[in-house]
Amino acid sequence: MGKAGLTTPQRPAFHHLVTVTSGSLWHTIDFTGYALKPGSWLWVRPGQVQQWGDLQEAEGTLILFERDFLDPGPVTAAAVDDRHAMVLQVPDVEDLHALETATAHLALEFQALRRLPVEAHVAVLRHLLAVLVLRLAHLTAPVGSPAPGPGETYLRFRDAVERDFIRSRRLEDYAQALGYSARTLSRATLAAAGIGAKEFIDRRVILEARRLLAHGDQSASRIAAQLGFSSATNFSKYFHRRAGQSPIAFRTAVRGHVTSGGDEDGV
Repeated sequence: MGKAGLTTPQRPAFHHLVTVTSGSLWHTIDFTGYALKPGSWLWVRPGQVQQWGDLQEAEGTLILFERDFLDPGPVTAAAVDDRHAMVLQVPDVEDLHALETATAHLALEFQALRRLPVEAHVAVLRHLLAVLVLRLAHLTAPVGSPAPGPGETYLRFRDAVERDFIRSRRLEDYAQALGYSARTLSRATLAAAGIGAKEFIDRRVILEARRLLAHGDQSASRIAAQLGFSSATNFSKYFHRRAGQSPIAFRTAVRGHVTSGGDEDGV
């Protein structure tokens, strides 16, 4: 892929682990920019939309892998499927050394294909990758950081939204399905995420809309149907009210040009 292709929005179906050893790299994940400095790590998960910055400004390592390459144990222990996990990590000195050692060992074995039978080579790579992702997923918490994690009520609500946001955007539907009151869900979400429960639902819908608009050339009608809207007009109004711009304006801004395949309803 050429340099121009790397700077356009991508939505890969596999994991990216990115670390910078010298220079700096600006990388956008789901429309939020992250500045990678030496020693920092970025974990891009399948389904997220990414855009690369100027690769000439940095040196580092890029590791690509599919979820099923890992054994089930590391997948669970490293929360590989957690769509809400932190994107950017800045390890302390000890963790950084462990990550660098794991990366170097993985690189060494990756380049030593002829030193082992193929089955053994793949098994070694699988285990070494597991070491790396487990290390990255369980970095030492900074001194003074809050210990308690999100409460069960919020986690259940978050998982339900991830599963059903296309089917429903009504807070009352989630409250009924989970056995809580809407007020309880709002309190739990405000405490854990800093926003109300309805806002949480709307942000998840808008995120998916942005992903579809940025990557691909589907019309507003097709995106509206995919997200559970009754029409492209309703989708465009919903998007504009919450994103502050029309779908076509967002697509043009994020991609830098007007794409083909539009329709009169906004995209």
